[in-house]
Amino acid sequence: MKIELEQVLPQEIEARSFELITEEIGELQMEGGYASIVKRVVHTTADFDFVENLVFSPGVLEQALEALWQGACIVTDTQMALAGINKQALKALGIEVYNFMKDADVAELAKKNHTTRAVACMDKAAALKRPVIFVIGNAPTALVRIYELIQEGQLAPKLVIGTPVGFVNVVQSKELILSLPIPYIVSRGRKGGSNVAAAIVNALLYMLYDRENQSLVEREL
Repeated sequence: MKIELEQVLPQEIEARSFELITEEIGELQMEGGYASIVKRVVHTTADFDFVENLVFSPGVLEQALEALWQGACIVTDTQMALAGINKQALKALGIEVYNFMKDADVAELAKKNHTTRAVACMDKAAALKRPVIFVIGNAPTALVRIYELIQEGQLAPKLVIGTPVGFVNVVQSKELILSLPIPYIVSRGRKGGSNVAAAIVNALLYMLYDRENQSLVEREL
């Protein structure tokens, strides 16, 4: 059997991948920034179901970019999501990212309250005295706790990215976030993962980096 490989230079692989994704998706009926997020998630997963599964709250793109621009920090539910976020972009933009899963006080709080560590992490994040963007790619219990804290008036997140993957309470936890009048980007249904959550953050960071460079150009002019 003869298999013909496409000849692509290493530095051109990502660009070629996005060309193929665009060809297969066709013209998305959404604004450019939203399409960029969808395409980056498809690029990360090779799963075109996310074209339909990703749900955006009204105006979330500008709200998210403005929150990051104004110094919001990011809190993740897993080290995997943290590892997947582009560190160079974070450094260039001066954005801080936190993950509390390994913190001793989180372990103690989870044991005391008979909850998961993900829940305890959300309680710790709620105590931060600064704007927070939540990036939840694995733990539905984290999304449920975010919902509870918002309902209790203890939390007002600038954005919730909710993409847990799996079966137990995954769909339900996402629907709770979708029921709230807050900025969110959610992968509806069972599909998702920490890699999806990180891909969404990276798409936002790349857009923000372009915006900052444009601002620098404008200031220089």
